[in-house]
Parts: sequence; structure tokens; C-alpha cells
Amino acid sequence: SAVIRTATHRQPFNLGVDFKGGTVVTVKFKQKPTDEAIRDALVKQSVKDAVVQPVINSPDTVLIKLPLEGSGDAESKSQVDAGRGQVRKALGTFGVEADPKLHLSGDGSAAFEIVGTDAVGAIAGAQLRNKAIAVTLAALVGILVYIALRFEWTYGAAAVIAVFHDVLVTLGFFSIFQWEVSLTVIAALLTLVGFSVNDTIVVFDRIRENRKLHRRDSLYKVTNDSINQTLSRTVITSGLVFLSVLAMVLFGGEVLRGFSLALLIGITFGTYSSVAIASPIMVWWEQRLEAANRAATLKFNRPVRTNVPSPTKSVPRDTLTARAGKRSSGASNA
Repeated sequence: SAVIRTATHRQPFNLGVDFKGGTVVTVKFKQKPTDEAIRDALVKQSVKDAVVQPVINSPDTVLIKLPLEGSGDAESKSQVDAGRGQVRKALGTFGVEADPKLHLSGDGSAAFEIVGTDAVGAIAGAQLRNKAIAVTLAALVGILVYIALRFEWTYGAAAVIAVFHDVLVTLGFFSIFQWEVSLTVIAALLTLVGFSVNDTIVVFDRIRENRKLHRRDSLYKVTNDSINQTLSRTVITSGLVFLSVLAMVLFGGEVLRGFSLALLIGITFGTYSSVAIASPIMVWWEQRLEAANRAATLKFNRPVRTNVPSPTKSVPRDTLTARAGKRSSGASNA
């Protein structure tokens, strides 16, 4: 989906303010309205794609993130001022802004105060995006090394391919539906990587145990039996996590929407990939290596032909007796 959107000169992903830059307005309320009410007020003022994020250690304060307008490399002062003005006008529906000299605590008639306005440049967003990609790739490499040391390198390669599949499918959904990709989504992807690898390791560990117990069985049969033995555990664990994340999707609000959607999609496909992608790839790879080793062994043990002279042809005893008789009869006649 991202490739198609790029080929058609459209944005492959809907990047958030953290990645593409924008304006972050910090607002403090005397009596904070709901996030949905703030978001609706911004939409009425034609402020689209704004993110309303509450501050954990200050329940009356919110961060309003406005995306960067245009394709500039940096957020200009005019755009920052325009964003601040849009937020001030939208929040006017909740009351009067506090006097900057008196602040919110000293102005009894005020309903809110704009504490500060920060600009996030596109260059800083690009650097943050590159760091997020590097962190994800580093996690995949670490998984490959760990499983290669804990099991075998074929197991590690199969697990990394399965995890890469999970991340790719999740990003595909975000590209198709143009859901916003923010830092919370990257955190969800890293969480997904750990969850999917844990499921895969459980299956691989059972395969390793069964290979020691059933040496005469084929790898295909051992793998199939191991998947069946761990299937109930996989379904129960993934099902409980799925229900928890589904509750986050339904009741978590707009701030956690991207995080919960990424986990919901990733857990679904991660459970599938642990059984139907990682294990078959491992079996296929092991069988190819075994066939290659067998062919190399046969080639090494093949006897070498040398030019040995053929043995003298043996003459039957009856023929020799007949020849001796002829010679004796000839001598007597003479």
C-alpha cells in the first residue's frame, strides 16, 4: 500500500507531529473539559488532524498538537502564531482566556490559559523518524542473535522473518486507512516484536525438546506435533491480550487509538505467524540444509576410479587337458 501511494504521488503514511513537524500548544484549564469536547471545538474552527494529549502529572493541562502546514523544512513563526490563534479561537467556546499578566490563578473570570507554544521542525521530525527505524531494526537484529545462540541460526532467521511480517502487515493497515503514525505507534510496534517473538520461542522450544525425544520421527512430524501441543497455550494467551487491547481500542480514547490499533492488528497476525510462518520456514530451511549436507557427504564418499590393468583371461581346465592330449598324441606318431 505504501509503495502504491508513493508511486501515485501520495503520502505513504500519515505521519504525526513528532515525525513531520508542527506546533505544540500547551493549555491549562481551570475546569478541564473532556478531550472529545476540545477536539470537537478544534474541528469547528477547521483545525484538522489535531491531537489532544493530556498531561499525566497535571490533570488540568493538555497538549494540542497541530501538524505542519505545507512542505517547508521548518515551522515558521507565522505558522506558529497562526496555530496559537486557531487554538485560542477554538477554546473560546469554553470561556475567556486568562490575562497573560495575571495568569489563570489570578484571573477569576478566565477559563483557560495558553502556557506555551513550541515548534517542532520537519528536520527534527525526520531525525526522530530515522531513530525510530533504527531502533526497530536493532531489535530485530538482537532477536536474531539471541535465538541463534539459544537455538540455531535457522530458528533465528525464521523468527525474524515472522516478526518482520507482523510489523509489515501492521504498517500496511496504517498506510491503507491513513491512521496517524506517532511515537506511541512505534512503541506499540516494539511491544509487538517482543510479544510475537515470545510466542515463537515457545513453539521452537517444544520442537527442540521433541526432536531429542523422538529422534526417529521426521522434522515435519515433530514440528506438527509441537504446534498442536502448544496451540492451546498460544490461543489462550493471545486471546486474553486481544481482549485487553480491544478494550483499549473501544474505551481508551483518541490518544491511545494508534497504540491500541497497532497492538490489536499485530497480536492477531503475530499469533498466526508464530504457527503458520515461523515454523514452516524453519522446517523448509532445515530440510534444504539436510539435503545439501547429504549430497556433499555422498560426493565425498564416492570411490575414485583408477587405470588398473585388466587381469589375464583364465583358460578352463578342460581346454588345457585337451591341448595336452593333442601334443602327446602328436609326439607318439612321430
